[in-house]
Amino acid sequence: MKIYVTDYDYPSLDIERSEIQKINAQFIPTQSHTAEEVIANCRDADALLNQYTIITNEVMEKLTRLKVICRYGVGIDSIDIEAASAHGICVVNVPDYCIDEVSNHAIALIMTCWRKIAYLNTCIRSGIWDYTVARPLHRFRGCKLGIVGFGKIGREVARKMQPFGLKIMAYDPYFDAGDMTNMGVTSVPFFWLLREADIISVHTPLTEETFHLFNEETFTAMKETAIFINTSRGAVVEEVALVHALQQKKIAAAAIDVLEQEPINQGNPLAAMDNVVLTPHFSWYSEESEKELKHKVAMGACEVLLGKIPTYLVNRNVLENISLR
Repeated sequence: MKIYVTDYDYPSLDIERSEIQKINAQFIPTQSHTAEEVIANCRDADALLNQYTIITNEVMEKLTRLKVICRYGVGIDSIDIEAASAHGICVVNVPDYCIDEVSNHAIALIMTCWRKIAYLNTCIRSGIWDYTVARPLHRFRGCKLGIVGFGKIGREVARKMQPFGLKIMAYDPYFDAGDMTNMGVTSVPFFWLLREADIISVHTPLTEETFHLFNEETFTAMKETAIFINTSRGAVVEEVALVHALQQKKIAAAAIDVLEQEPINQGNPLAAMDNVVLTPHFSWYSEESEKELKHKVAMGACEVLLGKIPTYLVNRNVLENISLR
């Protein structure tokens, strides 16, 4: 059995190697960043561990031994799920390794924007010692937090923010409104949330439905005093529309951990704005979460190659075409 890594930016793959050795499989790291490179370098793969490379139908057609693709992370938008199911290939992700980290990071960004901490820090470093440059600031308690996407991370943000005395609402068409109410959160329609929320925090996956969910129309619907937070996926936001909304003061501020183009392009207007906080797509990161991610990615490959239904199977319909116990 051969388990290939398509691509990686980790300094070490020792955790994966150790896990895979337990099933006596070969572990073969590569740096294959295109479909053509994956086909050339991983042709006899039984399993792929995948970080960033796009895994297409063509790749799956050429890798005739392939049984499972394991994604380093939560999002699986880089993998053609429909094609995988058609080819009898399991797709596995790790949906629970960084819930604490991402929810904490989103809250840190909320606080940073609400209290204008990054802006005041910049002012002080440039010689301005004057709190009035941050006017107006408003009391946090009683403001309205709108959460878009009420999955594991969105729910954890809501839970952690409740002691601050906020009014918390959420939009998620796939989550039961009654269950949301039981958690102390009000289920609201999308545009209602946009109009009412003082803070909007995005926690939705990237799908055809959510691609550019935030655009000129949705930013225009928000309060001019609204703060916008995104720790989900860059392409959920139409970046040009976000820049325009900030420049035209349609919203007050933004804090962004994920961009449509990463790393950030030199000259990106967001990097020059005083009312924008940027972090380099690392809300997922802690030493502990990275270790958990690497362990679970390797575990997913091993489970399938041992004939087991993987713990974190994404495309459960594939079980109709393959035999796993």
